[in-house]
Amino acid sequence: MNLLELQRRMASDVTRPLTAEFAMQAETVAEDYIKPNDRLSSFERLEIYNRQYWFRTIGAVSEDYSALRAVVGSARFDALVLGYLRENPSTSFTLRDLGGRLPDWLGQHPEYAGRRHRLALDVARLEWAYVEAYDGRSLPPMDEGDFAGLTGESRLALQPHLRLLALEYPVDELVLAVHEANPAAGIASNAVTGRRAVKSAKLPSMRRSATYLAVHRFDDTVYYRRLEREAYLLLSGLAERRTLGEALEAAFAASRMSSETQAAKIQEYFAHAAQLGWFCREIGVDLPGDI
Repeated sequence: MNLLELQRRMASDVTRPLTAEFAMQAETVAEDYIKPNDRLSSFERLEIYNRQYWFRTIGAVSEDYSALRAVVGSARFDALVLGYLRENPSTSFTLRDLGGRLPDWLGQHPEYAGRRHRLALDVARLEWAYVEAYDGRSLPPMDEGDFAGLTGESRLALQPHLRLLALEYPVDELVLAVHEANPAAGIASNAVTGRRAVKSAKLPSMRRSATYLAVHRFDDTVYYRRLEREAYLLLSGLAERRTLGEALEAAFAASRMSSETQAAKIQEYFAHAAQLGWFCREIGVDLPGDI
């Protein structure tokens, strides 16, 4: 066995998934290239590296989903992450991307969350939106002159870091309660006032209630802003590259608001979004007033 073959063999064994008991698989043959010592067998020496690899990757996912752990419990969460990583091993140079497919995967594996599956799924989606909002790009926002010449055929770009979520539960309260236990996490929500003593307080009870959120970043802090349904649909339409007219029509298609109320709401939605810098100048796209 030459050096390259040895490296490939060890890499394969070290990254081999653990058993449900978090041990190295018994069929792994270490004696071929690992020497025993006076304290550990070849298998035991290799198992140290195998387990540490997986404990590090499991830990990386856990850091991004602390609220999900709180919802499903530590034992169930460890099994969930191990099951996820078996099917979604690391393929990126950075551990940041490791948990990116977990919300979609959890949606297809309700057995890992039990009766709280829908709640757990909302929590997972919001926690990953936090990661994306924190890491996402921020482009120069539109100014007053950019808005002056907009028509129904205009298309507006949203900040790359902005994430829009339609959830079944108001999990921003729950996620915020868990994340506030970590002072290093920059996170805030307009739905919650004050700070909770998470270590001594129980998690807030959750009842089904349609909740629409915008997750965005400002000055290295991630904010959760609740939206009205129409505002969520309007912004989602713009994010899908619909024209302004199409997005407005879809947002208010099922609304019972009067035309006067709709006009006031549209003005309110745009004022808030513009104030927060959510509309941006997309590179390569000319807006009114550009030369």
